[in-house]
Amino acid sequence: MCRFLAYSGAPVFLEDFVASPCHSLIHQSLHAEEAKTGTNGDGFGVGWYGERPEPGQYREVRPAWSDENLLSIARQVRSHLFFAHVRAATGTATTRANCHPFVHDRYLFMHNGQIGGYGLIRRRLEALIPDSLYSVRAGTTDSEALFLLVLAHIAGGMAPGEALAAALSDVLALMEQAGTREPLRCAAALADGEMIHAVRWSSDSKPPSLYVCARPDSVVVASEPVDAARECWQALPCNTLVTVQGRDVALSPFLVGLRQAA
Repeated sequence: MCRFLAYSGAPVFLEDFVASPCHSLIHQSLHAEEAKTGTNGDGFGVGWYGERPEPGQYREVRPAWSDENLLSIARQVRSHLFFAHVRAATGTATTRANCHPFVHDRYLFMHNGQIGGYGLIRRRLEALIPDSLYSVRAGTTDSEALFLLVLAHIAGGMAPGEALAAALSDVLALMEQAGTREPLRCAAALADGEMIHAVRWSSDSKPPSLYVCARPDSVVVASEPVDAARECWQALPCNTLVTVQGRDVALSPFLVGLRQAA
Protein backbone atom coordinates (compact mmCIF):
# COMPACT_ATOMS: atom_id res chain seq x y z
CA MET A 1 0.00 0.00 0.00
CA CYS A 2 1.21 3.49 -0.85
CA ARG A 3 1.17 6.59 1.38
CA PHE A 4 0.10 10.07 0.33
CA LEU A 5 -0.94 13.52 1.51
CA ALA A 6 -2.91 16.42 0.06
CA TYR A 7 -2.61 20.00 1.35
CA SER A 8 -4.86 23.04 0.90
CA GLY A 9 -4.63 26.41 2.62
CA ALA A 10 -2.17 29.19 3.27
CA PRO A 11 0.86 28.79 0.98
CA VAL A 12 3.63 26.73 2.59
CA PHE A 13 6.83 25.09 1.44
CA LEU A 14 6.41 21.46 0.46
CA GLU A 15 9.11 20.45 2.93
CA ASP A 16 6.81 21.46 5.82
CA PHE A 17 4.92 18.21 5.22
CA VAL A 18 7.04 16.15 2.85
CA ALA A 19 10.33 16.30 4.75
CA SER A 20 10.34 18.19 8.06
CA PRO A 21 7.75 16.62 10.43
CA CYS A 22 8.58 13.64 12.64
CA HIS A 23 6.41 11.34 10.52
CA SER A 24 6.78 13.18 7.22
CA LEU A 25 6.00 11.49 3.93
CA ILE A 26 9.70 10.80 3.42
CA HIS A 27 9.77 9.15 6.85
CA GLN A 28 6.71 7.11 5.87
CA SER A 29 8.50 5.89 2.77
CA LEU A 30 10.70 3.88 5.15
CA HIS A 31 8.55 3.57 8.27
CA ALA A 32 4.85 3.57 7.43
CA GLU A 33 2.78 2.55 10.45
CA GLU A 34 -0.65 1.81 8.96
CA ALA A 35 0.15 -0.03 5.74
CA LYS A 36 0.66 -3.68 4.82
CA THR A 37 4.33 -2.94 4.31
CA GLY A 38 6.38 -0.38 6.20
CA THR A 39 8.50 0.44 3.16
CA ASN A 40 7.24 2.44 0.19
CA GLY A 41 10.34 2.62 -1.97
CA ASP A 42 9.05 2.11 -5.52
CA GLY A 43 9.24 5.74 -6.53
CA PHE A 44 7.50 8.93 -5.45
CA GLY A 45 6.01 12.11 -6.78
CA VAL A 46 4.87 15.61 -5.91
CA GLY A 47 2.42 17.83 -7.77
CA TRP A 48 1.65 21.45 -6.94
CA TYR A 49 -0.31 24.46 -8.14
CA GLY A 50 1.44 27.80 -8.62
CA GLU A 51 0.77 30.76 -10.89
CA ARG A 52 -0.64 28.71 -13.78
CA PRO A 53 -3.83 26.64 -13.98
CA GLU A 54 -1.88 23.46 -14.74
CA PRO A 55 0.03 21.90 -11.84
CA GLY A 56 3.76 21.35 -11.72
CA GLN A 57 5.00 17.82 -11.26
CA TYR A 58 8.12 15.93 -10.21
CA ARG A 59 8.23 12.13 -10.20
CA GLU A 60 11.12 9.71 -9.84
CA VAL A 61 11.70 5.97 -9.51
CA ARG A 62 14.25 6.28 -6.74
CA PRO A 63 13.03 5.88 -3.16
CA ALA A 64 11.95 9.18 -1.65
CA TRP A 65 14.47 8.85 1.18
CA SER A 66 17.42 8.80 -1.22
CA ASP A 67 16.57 11.55 -3.70
CA GLU A 68 18.38 14.79 -2.95
CA ASN A 69 16.45 16.57 -5.70
CA LEU A 70 13.21 15.97 -3.82
CA LEU A 71 14.64 17.66 -0.74
CA SER A 72 15.82 20.62 -2.83
CA ILE A 73 12.48 21.02 -4.62
CA ALA A 74 10.50 20.65 -1.39
CA ARG A 75 12.64 23.33 0.23
CA GLN A 76 12.12 25.85 -2.58
CA VAL A 77 8.58 25.24 -3.86
CA ARG A 78 5.77 27.02 -2.05
CA SER A 79 2.12 26.25 -2.83
CA HIS A 80 -1.44 26.67 -1.57
CA LEU A 81 -2.45 23.23 -2.87
CA PHE A 82 -0.21 20.25 -3.44
CA PHE A 83 -0.09 16.45 -3.50
CA ALA A 84 2.74 14.12 -2.47
CA HIS A 85 2.89 10.33 -2.81
CA VAL A 86 5.31 7.49 -2.03
CA ARG A 87 4.70 4.24 -3.89
CA ALA A 88 4.66 0.57 -3.00
CA ALA A 89 4.13 -1.21 -6.32
CA THR A 90 1.47 -3.92 -6.56
CA GLY A 91 2.48 -5.81 -9.66
CA THR A 92 3.27 -3.09 -12.20
CA ALA A 93 6.70 -1.84 -13.18
CA THR A 94 8.69 0.73 -11.24
CA THR A 95 8.81 3.44 -13.89
CA ARG A 96 8.37 7.19 -13.78
CA ALA A 97 5.12 6.94 -15.74
CA ASN A 98 3.69 4.68 -13.02
CA CYS A 99 4.50 7.06 -10.17
CA HIS A 100 1.83 9.29 -8.65
CA PRO A 101 0.43 11.90 -8.73
CA PHE A 102 -0.89 11.79 -12.27
CA VAL A 103 -1.52 15.03 -14.16
CA HIS A 104 -3.85 15.91 -17.01
CA ASP A 105 -4.73 19.49 -17.87
CA ARG A 106 -5.59 21.16 -14.52
CA TYR A 107 -6.21 17.91 -12.64
CA LEU A 108 -4.04 16.04 -10.15
CA PHE A 109 -4.84 12.51 -8.98
CA MET A 110 -3.27 9.98 -6.65
CA HIS A 111 -4.42 6.64 -5.31
CA ASN A 112 -3.71 4.03 -2.68
CA GLY A 113 -5.48 0.69 -2.80
CA GLN A 114 -6.13 -2.25 -5.06
CA ILE A 115 -8.41 -3.42 -7.82
CA GLY A 116 -8.91 -7.09 -7.09
CA GLY A 117 -8.14 -9.26 -10.11
CA TYR A 118 -6.87 -6.29 -12.11
CA GLY A 119 -5.18 -8.57 -14.61
CA LEU A 120 -8.54 -10.17 -15.41
CA ILE A 121 -10.30 -6.89 -16.18
CA ARG A 122 -7.51 -4.63 -17.42
CA ARG A 123 -8.43 -4.77 -21.12
CA ARG A 124 -12.13 -4.17 -20.47
CA LEU A 125 -11.36 -1.38 -18.00
CA GLU A 126 -9.15 0.42 -20.50
CA ALA A 127 -11.87 -0.01 -23.15
CA LEU A 128 -14.11 2.24 -21.04
CA ILE A 129 -11.67 5.14 -21.41
CA PRO A 130 -12.50 7.40 -24.40
CA ASP A 131 -9.87 7.62 -27.12
CA SER A 132 -9.30 11.30 -26.38
CA LEU A 133 -8.14 10.39 -22.87
CA TYR A 134 -6.63 6.98 -23.58
CA SER A 135 -4.12 8.66 -25.88
CA VAL A 136 -2.52 10.33 -22.83
CA ARG A 137 -2.12 7.06 -20.90
CA ALA A 138 1.61 6.75 -20.31
CA GLY A 139 1.87 3.99 -17.70
CA THR A 140 0.39 0.60 -16.88
CA THR A 141 -1.15 1.02 -13.43
CA ASP A 142 -4.75 0.54 -12.40
CA SER A 143 -4.47 3.94 -10.69
CA GLU A 144 -3.86 5.83 -13.93
CA ALA A 145 -6.69 3.94 -15.64
CA LEU A 146 -8.99 4.90 -12.78
CA PHE A 147 -7.92 8.56 -13.09
CA LEU A 148 -8.70 8.68 -16.80
CA LEU A 149 -12.06 7.02 -16.22
CA VAL A 150 -12.87 9.65 -13.58
CA LEU A 151 -11.95 12.40 -16.06
CA ALA A 152 -14.21 10.80 -18.66
CA HIS A 153 -17.15 11.00 -16.27
CA ILE A 154 -16.32 14.63 -15.44
CA ALA A 155 -16.21 15.44 -19.15
CA GLY A 156 -19.66 13.85 -19.38
CA GLY A 157 -21.04 16.38 -16.91
CA MET A 158 -20.58 14.74 -13.52
CA ALA A 159 -19.30 16.55 -10.45
CA PRO A 160 -15.91 15.24 -9.23
CA GLY A 161 -17.31 13.29 -6.28
CA GLU A 162 -19.95 11.70 -8.50
CA ALA A 163 -17.30 10.90 -11.10
CA LEU A 164 -15.16 9.11 -8.52
CA ALA A 165 -18.14 7.02 -7.44
CA ALA A 166 -19.12 6.25 -11.03
CA ALA A 167 -15.59 5.14 -11.93
CA LEU A 168 -15.40 2.80 -8.94
CA SER A 169 -18.84 1.47 -9.82
CA ASP A 170 -17.65 0.71 -13.35
CA VAL A 171 -14.66 -1.16 -11.93
CA LEU A 172 -16.81 -3.06 -9.45
CA ALA A 173 -19.13 -4.22 -12.26
CA LEU A 174 -16.18 -5.53 -14.27
CA MET A 175 -14.84 -7.35 -11.22
CA GLU A 176 -18.20 -9.00 -10.64
CA GLN A 177 -18.42 -10.06 -14.28
CA ALA A 178 -14.91 -11.54 -14.06
CA GLY A 179 -15.89 -13.47 -10.94
CA THR A 180 -13.04 -12.18 -8.80
CA ARG A 181 -13.43 -12.56 -5.05
CA GLU A 182 -10.70 -10.07 -4.24
CA PRO A 183 -11.81 -6.70 -2.83
CA LEU A 184 -11.82 -3.24 -4.37
CA ARG A 185 -10.15 -0.87 -1.93
CA CYS A 186 -9.59 2.80 -2.57
CA ALA A 187 -8.15 5.86 -0.91
CA ALA A 188 -7.80 8.53 -3.57
CA ALA A 189 -7.53 12.28 -4.02
CA LEU A 190 -8.44 14.47 -6.99
CA ALA A 191 -7.73 18.21 -7.31
CA ASP A 192 -8.43 20.90 -9.91
CA GLY A 193 -6.38 23.75 -8.44
CA GLU A 194 -9.19 25.05 -6.26
CA MET A 195 -10.76 22.02 -4.60
CA ILE A 196 -9.67 18.60 -3.33
CA HIS A 197 -12.00 15.61 -3.39
CA ALA A 198 -10.72 12.62 -1.43
CA VAL A 199 -12.39 9.30 -0.70
CA ARG A 200 -11.94 6.38 1.64
CA TRP A 201 -13.92 3.41 0.38
CA SER A 202 -13.80 -0.37 0.19
CA SER A 203 -15.99 -3.20 -1.02
CA ASP A 204 -15.07 -5.06 2.17
CA SER A 205 -14.45 -3.84 5.71
CA LYS A 206 -10.77 -3.01 5.24
CA PRO A 207 -10.38 0.35 3.47
CA PRO A 208 -6.94 1.97 3.28
CA SER A 209 -6.24 4.39 6.12
CA LEU A 210 -7.03 8.08 5.56
CA TYR A 211 -7.04 11.03 7.97
CA VAL A 212 -8.03 14.68 7.82
CA CYS A 213 -6.49 17.47 9.90
CA ALA A 214 -8.30 20.84 9.77
CA ARG A 215 -6.47 23.84 11.22
CA PRO A 216 -7.36 27.56 11.07
CA ASP A 217 -5.03 28.14 8.11
CA SER A 218 -5.07 24.79 6.29
CA VAL A 219 -6.52 21.33 5.72
CA VAL A 220 -4.44 18.20 5.22
CA VAL A 221 -5.71 14.82 4.05
CA ALA A 222 -3.16 12.05 4.55
CA SER A 223 -2.73 8.29 4.76
CA GLU A 224 -1.16 8.74 8.19
CA PRO A 225 -0.69 11.69 10.57
CA VAL A 226 2.56 13.44 9.69
CA ASP A 227 3.24 15.09 13.04
CA ALA A 228 2.72 14.61 16.77
CA ALA A 229 -0.43 16.78 16.97
CA ARG A 230 -2.60 13.67 17.08
CA GLU A 231 -5.64 15.49 18.47
CA CYS A 232 -6.01 17.23 15.10
CA TRP A 233 -5.93 14.08 12.99
CA GLN A 234 -9.32 12.44 12.59
CA ALA A 235 -9.65 9.09 10.86
CA LEU A 236 -12.21 9.26 8.08
CA PRO A 237 -15.04 6.73 8.41
CA CYS A 238 -15.20 4.08 5.74
CA ASN A 239 -17.18 5.08 2.63
CA THR A 240 -16.64 8.82 3.10
CA LEU A 241 -16.01 11.67 0.67
CA VAL A 242 -14.12 14.69 2.00
CA THR A 243 -14.30 17.92 0.00
CA VAL A 244 -11.77 20.67 0.68
CA GLN A 245 -11.91 24.20 -0.70
CA GLY A 246 -9.26 26.50 0.67
CA ARG A 247 -9.55 26.03 4.44
CA ASP A 248 -13.12 24.72 4.41
CA VAL A 249 -13.75 21.00 4.74
CA ALA A 250 -16.94 18.97 4.39
CA LEU A 251 -17.57 15.25 4.87
CA SER A 252 -20.38 13.31 3.19
CA PRO A 253 -21.31 9.67 2.58
CA PHE A 254 -19.61 8.12 -0.45
CA LEU A 255 -21.90 5.58 -2.08
CA VAL A 256 -20.80 3.27 -4.87
CA GLY A 257 -23.65 1.43 -6.58
CA LEU A 258 -23.18 -1.37 -9.07
CA ARG A 259 -23.43 -0.03 -12.62
CA GLN A 260 -23.84 -1.96 -15.83
CA ALA A 261 -20.44 -1.78 -17.48
CA ALA A 262 -20.24 -1.39 -21.24
